[in-house]
Amino acid sequence: MLFRQYLHMNPVAASYLFGCGSLSQGVVVDPLKEEVDFYIKEAETLGMNIVFVIDTHLHADHISGARELAEKTGAKYVLHSSAETTYEFNAVEDGEVLMAGNTKLTFLHTPGHTPEHISIVVTDTRRGEEPWFVLTGHTLMVGDAGRTELASSIEKGADDLYNSLQKLMELDEHIEVYPGAFSGSVCGRGLSGKPSSTIGFEKRYNLALQKGNKNEFVKFMTENVPPQPDNFKEMRKENQGM
Repeated sequence: MLFRQYLHMNPVAASYLFGCGSLSQGVVVDPLKEEVDFYIKEAETLGMNIVFVIDTHLHADHISGARELAEKTGAKYVLHSSAETTYEFNAVEDGEVLMAGNTKLTFLHTPGHTPEHISIVVTDTRRGEEPWFVLTGHTLMVGDAGRTELASSIEKGADDLYNSLQKLMELDEHIEVYPGAFSGSVCGRGLSGKPSSTIGFEKRYNLALQKGNKNEFVKFMTENVPPQPDNFKEMRKENQGM
């Protein structure tokens, strides 16, 4: 498997290019609009054809490059089926699987940060049948969890996010965690500058995962919320095609 993590500073975000090198099928996750041509060049350098472009959610802190990238490469643009947009996309459901060559993508619906949020459990089937890592977007980040009021009420988002985190905690502890943001992002609090972790380490030390029950978690997520991103409503609407 080929795997690249790209750390962006304006806005603070992480995007990904990975997939099956032997069959030249690649996947891009959470691409930024400003970097569309960069992903194309990277894929060409790696000898990869981009077959899927995925947004873990409809972003409210930056403009996605996913639709443009999909159009330029002929890839399928993937969102959860509940995403409210004015355009067509390849809809996936909780538990659905897509294959990019020998790379297996299993989608988990993990709402909370936004209602349509997904996480992607990735398996390199040439190495084994067990998952290797999970792309968690803004559901589970290193050190905390994503804010919950940019696309719903803060309480409803926190309630959903608690359930989503429990779903992720069912994954094996050795599985690597690659989030959609890191320290400096407006979409979380107290995030680590280290942009990857494991399920086991986060289970032990992530602040959001130390709450004993849902009520404690919701209270935690509704306190000390950072300022909202500038023009977040407009950015989310643009990503919805509205």
